[in-house]
Amino acid sequence: MEIHRFEKLWVALALLLIVGFIGTVTYGAVGAGVKMVDDSGGTVDPNALNDHPRFGEPGTYQTGENEYDVYVISRQFLFEPGTNEPIRVPAGSTVTFHITSSDVIHGFEVAGTNVNTMAIPGQVARVTVQFEETRNYGIICHEYCGAAHHTMEGQLQVVPQSEFSSADLQNPAVADRDEPVNDVDEEETE
Repeated sequence: MEIHRFEKLWVALALLLIVGFIGTVTYGAVGAGVKMVDDSGGTVDPNALNDHPRFGEPGTYQTGENEYDVYVISRQFLFEPGTNEPIRVPAGSTVTFHITSSDVIHGFEVAGTNVNTMAIPGQVARVTVQFEETRNYGIICHEYCGAAHHTMEGQLQVVPQSEFSSADLQNPAVADRDEPVNDVDEEETE
């Protein structure tokens, strides 16, 4: 059976494209460190977020010198905090976002950064980023979550160290807490 030379060319191009796709997925998973949301950030009861030590009062908590944890709840159709009040962090700080949802699957993306994750009810997504320059960032939901999804947005303000104060923290006394907060539900082992 004879195969026309153009058919051979198309078969070769298709195989090259398949190998290229496999290569980009492999690079994304291994080289660039792209990961799926998993339970390494912990789990919470989405129906009892008000009882959680941090998600009960979502906001910015200082955990060390120039280190902050930001707890964010995504719910239809807002981010708490972020929508009605901006999230404020100082420039030159390392910020770990802890994001969960109270109702349906949402997205959490800080536009212009590598902060981009899904907010899944019951799971806590954890993303760490360092903000060097002062700037305002938009926060958007990139997962369709209902009829008003297009209105779900928020704001992150990275301010100079001199403009950041304890008033920007959710609970300034928590910075020197003695016991760590464990978001992970412990499973009993027998």
